[in-house]
Amino acid sequence: MNGAKVDFRGAAGEGVTWTLLATLYLRAWESRLPEPILGDRYAAEAVERIDYDFAALRRRVRPASNQFLVALRARQLDDWSRAFLARHPNAVVLQLGCGMDSRMLRLDPLGKLRWFDVDVPHVIELRRRIYPERGRYTMIGASVTDDGWLEGVPADRPVLIVAEGLLPYLTPDEARTLLSRLTGHFTAGGELIFDAPAPWMARLVEPFRWAPRDAREIERWNPRLRCAEQTPFTTHHRRIPVRRYRVLYRLMHAVPALRNAYREFRFTF
Repeated sequence: MNGAKVDFRGAAGEGVTWTLLATLYLRAWESRLPEPILGDRYAAEAVERIDYDFAALRRRVRPASNQFLVALRARQLDDWSRAFLARHPNAVVLQLGCGMDSRMLRLDPLGKLRWFDVDVPHVIELRRRIYPERGRYTMIGASVTDDGWLEGVPADRPVLIVAEGLLPYLTPDEARTLLSRLTGHFTAGGELIFDAPAPWMARLVEPFRWAPRDAREIERWNPRLRCAEQTPFTTHHRRIPVRRYRVLYRLMHAVPALRNAYREFRFTF
């Protein structure tokens, strides 16, 4: 990771939403717990290097409580990723809507994998100031809905596609087209892992534009995709190290509507 201080104070004017840094900040906050769920020390290092009004961001994101949703979500996707990469050490990794996420450092610190992180150009421009390209790691500045960017990603080996915090922000048509392009490109097959809210929650959160009713909806969209797992975000509430929030998440897990308000999905193809 680069060492100099990076000025993000004018980033909002460049089209970077506060959510880009909010997720990073929540992971950094969670990493400082005595027994963290995710323990993303790279996020903490990144926050230390970024010149931004994190005091105002902290008041907005309320990290004391919201850190656990972010950490549980990322930990589940990391666990699935590690299992896939253990089975397919020659795999390609494609992370869509990467933002400032440090997953490539958490899972591939030596840069041995062919790893591609994709996000819109202004995000990638900022990202390069924090995370340098090294080893076999490549960043692609493009919208996932654009044509052409996928051509540079090898298609002849198993692929792990990670889409954390992305698909709900696409329209149903955009999501369906993207999934079709992905499964059509990678001839050796692989896995797609992502998170999504329930439809009722998506209606309450204005930026969300799509939410699957269940895994069968996606299988109907794309016959190549088969759901291997769908996991409620509260499943691993026992990992929460703070008792009052562990109890809260346990109670949420006991109520079906709340348990399934947000889920992680793993599909094979």
